[in-house]
Amino acid sequence: MVTKAKTPPAKSVEPGVKVIAPVDPALTESSLYVQSVEKAMKVLTAFDGTKRQLTLSEIAALTGFDVSTAQRFTYTLTVLGYLSKDAERKTYELSPRLLDFTYHYLTSSELVSRAAPYLQQLGAETEEATNLTVLDDTDIVFVLRIVSRNVFNANVIVGSRLSAYCTAPGLAILSTLPDAQVDDILARTHLVAHTPSTVTSVKKIKERLALIRRAGYAHTEDEYFMGDISTAAPIRGSHGRGIGAVNIAVARPRWNAERDERRFADLVISTASAISQHRRFEQG
Repeated sequence: MVTKAKTPPAKSVEPGVKVIAPVDPALTESSLYVQSVEKAMKVLTAFDGTKRQLTLSEIAALTGFDVSTAQRFTYTLTVLGYLSKDAERKTYELSPRLLDFTYHYLTSSELVSRAAPYLQQLGAETEEATNLTVLDDTDIVFVLRIVSRNVFNANVIVGSRLSAYCTAPGLAILSTLPDAQVDDILARTHLVAHTPSTVTSVKKIKERLALIRRAGYAHTEDEYFMGDISTAAPIRGSHGRGIGAVNIAVARPRWNAERDERRFADLVISTASAISQHRRFEQG
């Protein structure tokens, strides 16, 4: 089990949706770069889950657009069906049509389709929540989640995004990456203490990754959510780097370290290994 450094208490935050990250200016100067697409995405990502409905002035403030520009983009997105407008309240909200993108991603992902039966079996055997996550920039994203009646956090769903540096799946994936890539990810990560147990020191995180490489699995307790215990192993591509992770999440009242950690570690390692053997879903 990895030893965790203590950090000052901080309020835990709910899993959120990441806004568009700053783009390399050199890339935006290309004649191939379409700024209107970027602006449309900024309007959509203004709806970050903190408020279900936004007024036009709120959208303008969140995107940095003037009201006229915000109005043109919200009108276009409404006509296309990606925003819904409440004419009486003069507010906008995301439309269910956006879920089409989620559906197409999940149904076209070989990784998701191959992992599904393994996660279902793992969930049935442990009666705990089992998850498939992938690394996206500095975060992990849940792309498959099998919940049980003992699920700890019902607010974590497919599409939820958590920081990689303080989650078992994220650490499991990071442990398979070259040092230079890990350094880059950590340099671009806001290392905040979500709980008193969150490790935020780059040095300690890298020491932890070295231990995870040797153990073959990552284990976290109370690091993003108090009372949440997670054990994860990386799914590897043919190059040996992590292309995803399998984890089991357990609520503390159901956790017995002597009984569970080694058992769950063996289960996630064997499950991730079985999924890793199917190379057709190789991603890069």
